[in-house]
Parts: sequence; C-alpha cells; structure tokens
Amino acid sequence: MSYAGLDTQVVRLVLAGALGLFLGLEREWSEKDAGVRTLSLVALLGAAFETLDRPGLLVVGGLLTVAMGVALTVRGLLAEERGLSLTTAATLLVAYAVGVLVGAGLLLEGVTVAVGSALVLVLKRELHGLADALSREEVRAASEFAVLAFVGYPLLPAGETTLRVAGETVAVEPRAVWAIVVFVAAIGIVNYAVVQNYGSRGIAVTGFFGGLASSTAVVGSMLEHVRRRPAATDYALAAVLLANAAMALRNLGIVLAFTLSAGPLFGVALPLGVVVAGSVAVAALVADRSESVALELESPFTLRYALGFGGLFLGVVVAGGLAQATFGTAGLLATAALTGLVSSAGATTSAVLLYRAGTVDAGAAVLAVLLATGASIGVKVGLTMLAPERAFGLRVAGWSAALLTVAGAVTAVALL
Repeated sequence: MSYAGLDTQVVRLVLAGALGLFLGLEREWSEKDAGVRTLSLVALLGAAFETLDRPGLLVVGGLLTVAMGVALTVRGLLAEERGLSLTTAATLLVAYAVGVLVGAGLLLEGVTVAVGSALVLVLKRELHGLADALSREEVRAASEFAVLAFVGYPLLPAGETTLRVAGETVAVEPRAVWAIVVFVAAIGIVNYAVVQNYGSRGIAVTGFFGGLASSTAVVGSMLEHVRRRPAATDYALAAVLLANAAMALRNLGIVLAFTLSAGPLFGVALPLGVVVAGSVAVAALVADRSESVALELESPFTLRYALGFGGLFLGVVVAGGLAQATFGTAGLLATAALTGLVSSAGATTSAVLLYRAGTVDAGAAVLAVLLATGASIGVKVGLTMLAPERAFGLRVAGWSAALLTVAGAVTAVALL
C-alpha cells in the first residue's frame, strides 16, 4: 500500500469520525443516551469496516448498530420517564451509514446525509409544529406531489420520443415535460405556503408570491377588492403588476433551468428582466402599503390538476412542433401567442423543448417565450377592463403597454 493511499484512507476515517461527532451534538444537547462519543465511534466503525473491504464485517457492523438501537428503545420503554428512543436509534443507523459512505469514498454523499440528518434533528420543534398545522388536504397534496416528482418521473422514457402527427414527425422529451410540470408545481406549493401565512400582510406577498402560485387568482382577488373598495385602485394596480412580474420571472426560470445543457437562452433575460424590474418599480411607486387583502388559494397541489397541466404542456409542445414543421417559424410564434392567452408557462415549455431538440433556433425560441409572456399580460389587462372602476383597468392597460413596449424595444435592439 502506498503512502498516498494510506493518507487518503486516514482522511476518510477522520472525516467519518467528525461527521459522527457532528450528528451527536444535537443528541448530546437533548441529553439522549447516544451522544457525540457514541455516534462518532459508530461512524468510525462503519468507515473502518468499509475500508477493510470485507462485506461480512459490514453486515456484522450493521447488525451491531441495529442491536444498539433496539437496546436503547427497550430501555426507553422500561424507563417511562425517558420516553421512546426511536429517533436516537435511527440516528445510530444514520451514523453507521455515513461512515460506510465516507469509507467508500462517497464523501459528498456522506456529508449530505450527515448535514441533512443533523438539520432534521435540530428542527424538531419546527417540523412537529408544521405537521400539526397541516390540514388533511395539504397532507394529501404533499403526498400527491411526491408521487408526481419521485415516482412518475423515473417511469417515463429517457431521451427523445418521436410522434407522427398529421404526417409530420415531432420530437418530444417526456422526462423534460414532466420535470417542468414538477418545477411549476413546486413553485405553486412554496408560494401557497407563503400566501397562506402572509397573504393578508402586504402588497408584495399578495401580488408577487400570489402571482407565482396563480396570477389569475391575484387578478380575480383584485377585481373583487376594487368592486368593494373603489378607492383601493392603487393597491390593486400594484398587485396586478407584481403578479405579472412573478409570471415573467417564472418563465425566465423555466427557460434558464431547462436550456443549460443545450446552451442557455440568455436572450430572454433582458426583456423579461425589464418586465420584472419595471413592474416591481411601478408597484413600489403607486402601491398603497396600508391596504391588505387575503388571497384565497384552494389547494397547494392536486395530482389531477398537475396531470392536466402536463397534458396541456405536451399538447402545446406537439402543436408548436407541428406548426413549426408546417408553417415554419411563423407557425411557432402564432402558436406561442395563442397558447400564452391560456398558459404562458405552457408556451414557454414548448419553445424550450423545441429548442432543446434542435427544431428551432435560439432567436425563434426567445421570440416565442416573449410573445407568450406578452399574451399573458394582455389577458390580465382584458380581465381588469371588466372592473366597475374603469380607471383601474385603464391604469393597468397603460402601465402594461408601457412595460411591453420597453421590453419589445430591448428585444429588437438585442436581435439586431
């Protein structure tokens, strides 16, 4: 054995012991039976047995760790004042697993498991409080999202799948479509939580975070708010503009996150950045911060909605590919504009996936995303024009037109 190899193994053993000690800190502070010394030794044991490269020893070490956990649990049952030690027993197994991972050279994985487990231990009260506060509907939504993200995705075929539609061949990436659905659903869940907790506390939360979850819901709430309080048009205008900013930022996130491997479409960054920054600036200028309104969102996530959303995405991708194959770039742009009236995220997805497949170039994809974003803003303008307070709709239309004009000018200059 070379000294270099010896040094590497020693470093792994030291790291394993340190991670075990790190895991044991919370157990020690909580005055549990297994603390820093026990967990550090268990992690060292796992790393040492893995270094010896004898599977039998690994099994023996695992059985010994399980036996220790069982002993702690039985002790907790017999001593009622101490309570169950299931968490400590589980932490012993985690420490052993961390040692094995580090001993095998999987340093990043071992550190990730150790840090993640320590975080779960430290956030005991917060996690219990969160679980107690969740409604049955929210727990069900979380379970359905887990199925969508961690079960559905691996079942889909990897790579491109070709479809024959109306005599034309359209390339589709099922996993990419599904990943975007998960991405959008995750945004909705996070912002549902923000709106539920802080939605009535200010324009930024109601407008921006509500817009990430559902910009249409923001517009609907503002229309009702203006109907009841005609003097609150400044607040409602700011909320709608922030919802547009959130929608544009979401589309930008989809583009950049899913074009990294094919060459990021940085061409969308500047015009969408103008919409985001301009909307936020105008909202900050006109908003009446003394106003507040509760934004009602029905559920953080439903599997039925997600599947429908995925179907819409897939349909838009196929329609965009078919329009591109039949009518060229003009067909793709027309499809993006029409689809943006219903779902700018769907149109953005179509442009992104067609670009990833090499069906369209970067310029066409950028224009498609911007047209879809503009169409979505146009729909909100149309909805606000239905408000009894005519001035509200006109102000939304005026500021939206100004922001789109600037974004269009920036796009034209960038493409020249």
